[in-house]
Amino acid sequence: MAEFDAIDALLAGAGQEVRLPPAQERRRLREGLSLSRAQLAQALGVGASTVGGWEAGRDPSGDVREKYGYFLEGARTKLDAVAAAAAPADAPGPAADSLAEEDQASDTDNGDADTGVLAEPRPCVLCGQPARHQVEGFPQHLDPAECGTAAPVPAQPEKPAPRPASRQPARAGEPGRAASGVKVVPVGRRVQVASDTPDLIGSAVAAALAEHAGDVEAATAALVKRAIPDAMALLDHTRKGGRYDVVAHPWLPDILRKQSARGADQVWEARPKWSRPELPAGEHEITALDINGAYLSALKTHLPLGQLEHSTGDHHDRRRAGLHLITPPAWDHGSYLPDPIGNRDEPGPLWVTEPTLRLLLRVSGPKYGLCDPPEIHESWTSGATEGLLEKFRIVLKDARDRAIAEGDEVTLEYVKAMYSKFVSTLGESNYNRELYRTDWMHLIRSQAFANLWWKAHRAYDEGLMVVRAMGTDELHVAGDWRAVFPEGRGVTEVKVKDVYTVGTDQDPALQRPESPS
Repeated sequence: MAEFDAIDALLAGAGQEVRLPPAQERRRLREGLSLSRAQLAQALGVGASTVGGWEAGRDPSGDVREKYGYFLEGARTKLDAVAAAAAPADAPGPAADSLAEEDQASDTDNGDADTGVLAEPRPCVLCGQPARHQVEGFPQHLDPAECGTAAPVPAQPEKPAPRPASRQPARAGEPGRAASGVKVVPVGRRVQVASDTPDLIGSAVAAALAEHAGDVEAATAALVKRAIPDAMALLDHTRKGGRYDVVAHPWLPDILRKQSARGADQVWEARPKWSRPELPAGEHEITALDINGAYLSALKTHLPLGQLEHSTGDHHDRRRAGLHLITPPAWDHGSYLPDPIGNRDEPGPLWVTEPTLRLLLRVSGPKYGLCDPPEIHESWTSGATEGLLEKFRIVLKDARDRAIAEGDEVTLEYVKAMYSKFVSTLGESNYNRELYRTDWMHLIRSQAFANLWWKAHRAYDEGLMVVRAMGTDELHVAGDWRAVFPEGRGVTEVKVKDVYTVGTDQDPALQRPESPS
């Protein structure tokens, strides 16, 4: 029977996986104790977005699963005890119930000017089930218990604390209010004491320099290495007080899944790789312009909040964003402007992102009339907002601007790594497991390409000759470009990458090697 000893030992040492309650119950237990995701995440040693993923249906594993299960069980026990102690001897009558419902409706409808009641139920922007309310025009469930488990519901703004009594209350905006000496800064829709908004980027740089005894190269290398987790922590911080939660790990349609281990998915990002086929006679001085902070600027784009939902028909809803199967229009201006769809050899329908579709719809409209409208066959979209990453973008932009002004190359390289790696690791990545949004990655990249296309169009519209457009940040032009684009290192400025001359008999595509983008 010795052959069974190994099996007995294996069974004796095997641990049973901790069972967790449903995702909806996990959120209820946390919120029942008035705990934020950040508080729970800190206790468990994970990120707040990871906790959001668990509350959206993902399951943790290993030691953290056991810790999370311990918290949930303890939270349930504590809430049950509190409920039992607070239970009244007699249940309230119908009149009391009705009055309480009226009070709750009053708080919901009037507590926020952007929250309202819908005349007819519409699909919730996060879970897709019928909702009776809307926030900033998006149908949503206000009660977490009503929202489906496909996605967390948006956090509602906390009610302001009671104003302390004052014998002579000052009016809002009176100069006398500033005499208190408490400096405040805007955060979302609220203000808070300036000391409560730490400079996460500056603190990280200072700590790295101190750790490496002022060695700039070593400190920079260490900061770049930790750029992804630091970017996620900064995102969590800038999302405090935000109107919406997002689905951090949604179910993805097949078009967003790689066709093979080393292959790509089916989404076309419209990356430009264009050179003017012919130049006028004579020699031309060409300036290769570098577009600063291309991916940083592209963080301002329409991003879907919840899980993508399928629809068919040639219709575009501007309040939603995602991926669209289109037949692109013919482009007859390739002799002087790049095709908005990028360089594509195969004809027929293809899956494009929201920025590409919006670009095509705009240039085909009455203002420009450069092509026919694209034909939309089907879409995967969700309710969207353009400001989802705006605070995150502004913090990075301000840090970048300060670093340039102060000649701080350590901070500059750190910030560049934060926003570039943030975008590149939103898809399948071993480095960023807190936010898995392959659709966001494609949309942000495509927005950078669309931004470059608009700069090329602006150059052409202002009388410059557009010679090349490459990747996210390279635009070659001939003419007085300084009259069109401000020069500098700021996000809204451009800098010179190269200057060269092209003659009559030389193809500009063959004159210069392609610069890395």
